[in-house]
Amino acid sequence: MRALKIALLGSRGIPANYGGYETLMEEVSVRLHELGHTVTVYCRAHYTPRSMRRHRGVRLVVLPTVRTKYLDTPVHTCLSCLHALSQDYDAALVVNSANAIFIPLLRLGGTPTALHVDGIEKRRAKWGPLGRWVYALSERLACILPNALVTDAAVIRDHYLARYQAESSLITYGVEPRAPETTETLDRLGLQPRGYFLYVSRFEPENNPHRVVEAYRQVSGDTPLIMVGDAPYAEQFITDLRQAADSRVLFPGSVYGEGYRELQANALAYVHATEVGGTHPALVEAMGYGNCLLVNDAPENREVVGDAGLFFRAEEPATLSALFERVLRDHDETMKFRQAAAQRANVRYSWNTVTGQYAELFQRLSAHSNGIG
Repeated sequence: MRALKIALLGSRGIPANYGGYETLMEEVSVRLHELGHTVTVYCRAHYTPRSMRRHRGVRLVVLPTVRTKYLDTPVHTCLSCLHALSQDYDAALVVNSANAIFIPLLRLGGTPTALHVDGIEKRRAKWGPLGRWVYALSERLACILPNALVTDAAVIRDHYLARYQAESSLITYGVEPRAPETTETLDRLGLQPRGYFLYVSRFEPENNPHRVVEAYRQVSGDTPLIMVGDAPYAEQFITDLRQAADSRVLFPGSVYGEGYRELQANALAYVHATEVGGTHPALVEAMGYGNCLLVNDAPENREVVGDAGLFFRAEEPATLSALFERVLRDHDETMKFRQAAAQRANVRYSWNTVTGQYAELFQRLSAHSNGIG
């Protein structure tokens, strides 16, 4: 396997302290570097300090953007692709289907490119008519403009195949659970190991944090519910969410690194309420840390969890209330599901395996571009 010069574009950047794409960029880029490849990750100036040039061996290119809901991603990706024109990359990965329109810039520079489309973005409630139209158009462009298409769940792969007859490489997310070294975050929040429920997601309507809070109001006892997350451009939704919660619900904001590992490793159960998307990184991480999983019954979530979790219907908060009570009541069953989740994650979700799949994809792209093989 020859060493390649690889670019990763379209996310906020690294070090990862926001969401799934950023985690993917860090975990894969660092491992590609360790395999001997030269890797560049393009980062946004409001996310990664301009002074940072490298992170864990990976080259960083920090560029500006227009920090608004609709311009943040496309402006930065456009500038990133223009920068990449002169860099002579062997292969590139662009994330987010909305960035499909910029892929011709990379191909103009001779860089074969794969596009990671994530979920079916046009279904997300946070987008208005313009946003949904852009993502509907982007879905079609994603089947035409890149050299290869990447999906992270069979549900999404099947959607592109059935609707557009577009083949894709199925590459999931991974997890590498590491035992936390401290209890600093637990101590700061006044939490006891196995003494709280945990929710982690961006606070957006399709992730249903409001329905989780509503469901918890019907649960007896004083066990805390920790709602970890935030979201740019969603101030009113978050304000309403906090006002609807009772005193047992804590909002520590976004938590990363060691603090995040503490919360995942010590929760009584993990609540996953998303209804749009592919393989959600936080759900995979919760599995890896051996959490009892309370999961919204959506096809992509079923695909990830299998029979290693308990399912509710987000549109019916009472079904989640019943699961909260069930976990509090039956500790033996909770332990059974914790063990099942950890085992499933260990078998199915590995960052080393994921990186190997991306490495093979980049080799194919580069070889095809150069007429090799």
